Amino acid sequence: MMLKLANSSWIAPSNWLTWRPTSMAKLAQAERKILQAFLKITYDTRYVSLPTSQNRLWTLSVDHKGNESKEKKVPLVMVHGMGGGIGLWAQNLGPLSENRPLYAFDVLGFGRSSRPQFSTKPDIAENQFVESIEEWRKTMDIDKMILLGHSLGAYISGAYSLKYPDRVKHLVLVDAWGFPEKPPEDQQRRVPMWIKAIATVIKPFNPLAVLRVAGPFGPGLVRRFRPDLQDKFADTLEDDTIFDYIYHCNAQTPSGETAFKTLNTSFGWAKNPMIHRIPDLQKEIPVTLVYGSKSWVDNSTGYHIKYLRNESFVEVAVVRGAGHHVYADKPDPFNKLVLRICDAVDNNTNPKPLKFRESFKASNESPAHTSKTISESKSTKSLVVEDTPDNEDKENVPTQVL
Repeated sequence: MMLKLANSSWIAPSNWLTWRPTSMAKLAQAERKILQAFLKITYDTRYVSLPTSQNRLWTLSVDHKGNESKEKKVPLVMVHGMGGGIGLWAQNLGPLSENRPLYAFDVLGFGRSSRPQFSTKPDIAENQFVESIEEWRKTMDIDKMILLGHSLGAYISGAYSLKYPDRVKHLVLVDAWGFPEKPPEDQQRRVPMWIKAIATVIKPFNPLAVLRVAGPFGPGLVRRFRPDLQDKFADTLEDDTIFDYIYHCNAQTPSGETAFKTLNTSFGWAKNPMIHRIPDLQKEIPVTLVYGSKSWVDNSTGYHIKYLRNESFVEVAVVRGAGHHVYADKPDPFNKLVLRICDAVDNNTNPKPLKFRESFKASNESPAHTSKTISESKSTKSLVVEDTPDNEDKENVPTQVL
């Protein structure tokens, strides 16, 4: 006896593959749960309409309305990376907004912001990101800002600073994507043939297409392949909220993700690397580059930028024990580092070099030192300054390790 399935069209492969257990409402619910768990301050979330492009950026604001001393300070603007959203800044928003206005938005094409069609030309797609920030800034009536970007957000922030330098008081690039040039074939790490074969097969697709193609199995893929994401927020969120948030951020119609694919070439190298353009950045703009010591992003690019901009303030900081998501892996040292930059902007100066026994719990090592290595003590959760002996190879010692 054959079962009649004529009315069961939902099980057809074409429909099953497009069935994704996601919606903007579910994304909003996951975001709300994250923010309520971490933020104990007064904040506002709303859509900011961009009049020229007719797009909208979902924005979180901490304005300090009514507190004149705080609301007049230069605001901190945070730009997330590929596949993220404002919820991933949850461990940073409170501490970093204590004494100044803070704004974070879902980048155009990501999270809860508009998902327009981007150009297939890299320079135009990049400019669409840049202009969305400038339109947003004008609408928000922000004169100048401390601009902080992570990964793809760092690339976009760098491009914005090149085009609108008068709006940036300090540029903070956190584990920046898209800065180094793709090395010649003979200088690249040997990639197994099977990986190259897979890369060739998936090249026509967007980076996170598998989440959408997996249909109802998509949420499980996030849990299986990125269990570390939950660990970053486990002290406050013990359930699967972070997994849900990441999934719903990326299971929607791909837009910013498609633009990211347009910006990069094989194995994630930028088609128009920022390293060739960053020397043209207005020399008065101070730059801080932050890396995770365990990140896949090579921090030697930061020292190359320091060399290229030798007449400007460039600081390189490596956060010990942190991976690519520095701000979530080690939020305490990351927040202290950013606050130090913000304080310097308030005083209209550049951050002073970290001093032994100043603002941090000092170690008992010998006082003779060349550079400072700063790590987070697991027992006290304080920052510990460790001295690097003078006889160390200075060329191989980073400026600062947090």
